[in-house]
Amino acid sequence: MSRFGYRDKGDFQALHEIVAAAEANLPIEVWDYLIGGADTETTVKRNRRALDSVAFRPRVLNDVEDIDLSVELFGHRLRLPVFLAPIGSMQDFIQEGAEASARAAERFGTMMMLSSSSAPGLEAVAAVTPDHPKIFQIYVRGDEAFVDDHIRRAIDAGYEAFCFTVDLDYYGRRERDLAKRHKTTARSTAKDEHYQSRFSWDDLKRYRERYDIPMILKGIATAEDAALACEHGIEVVYVSNHGGRQLDHGRGSLDVLPEVVDAVGGRALVLMDGGIYRGTDVIKAMALGADAVGIGRLHGWGAGAAGADGIVRTLELLETEIRIGLGLLGVRSFSELTVDHLCPEEPVGPSDVFSAFPLLFEDY
Repeated sequence: MSRFGYRDKGDFQALHEIVAAAEANLPIEVWDYLIGGADTETTVKRNRRALDSVAFRPRVLNDVEDIDLSVELFGHRLRLPVFLAPIGSMQDFIQEGAEASARAAERFGTMMMLSSSSAPGLEAVAAVTPDHPKIFQIYVRGDEAFVDDHIRRAIDAGYEAFCFTVDLDYYGRRERDLAKRHKTTARSTAKDEHYQSRFSWDDLKRYRERYDIPMILKGIATAEDAALACEHGIEVVYVSNHGGRQLDHGRGSLDVLPEVVDAVGGRALVLMDGGIYRGTDVIKAMALGADAVGIGRLHGWGAGAAGADGIVRTLELLETEIRIGLGLLGVRSFSELTVDHLCPEEPVGPSDVFSAFPLLFEDY
């Protein structure tokens, strides 16, 4: 039994059971790496507070017997507007690393975004599900030739898009890790991080002009940078603060989303992550203009709970929550969802990484 009261119930029936199972299975230093953030973890809390500060305005007496939860991304139909966000050091959570995410994405019918710091690597993960679409995400850890090599390899391996993470110029001070003197496998072998600090709009322009693959900028937190991304021909703007693991005292991702959507003005797709743990969170982000949302910690909790099976079950439970949520809002698809279905409201309690799972702390 974990400190959150987890009982082995076999098939998971609620998302908090998956979180508790992951906590029970993972070493404490890996668990803390997964749940933690930078410094005071204020940005982590604001990610949840932004979501907790939005309420719904449901409409009734609409025919919602049949609900379509699918969306299109890069020409592929996804079962949900939810993709598996990149997780560094996935191999620390589960032996097969990012292969588990690839298998889960294919089984469920969504996409995964592979982190360049997750084993077993770009080609090996592509080979696991060669006919299923996936995205590659890079940390710039080398010179121009290094980046060129990874873009070419991603294209050759059939990745649908190439994602640059742009909010890691300096590695955030994650005090949970520091207190335990813990370094992930990827962090222990990281080198040449100064290349990320040098990476600029001029570099991006060069790669955009050189390669014919959709490009994503992950880590956009302002309307100004969203507009610049569009001016540079970027196809996807990804609103993210790295799960609160980089800049402390940042804004919650959902608070950033409306200004980015407005600045993009339809010139690019808009993805978003940051505190997305429940089906209602997905609905709120989609109502505010996201084209799809990523799950990071929730993805990691699924893997920690039961590997690829745990990730699939996490997505299935999200699907159930989203279907019920859309139906009770009176809409049959995400295309019918608008900002008018939302309104500001005070959170019912403190917001933190676990505020979406109040039953974790109940003896039930």
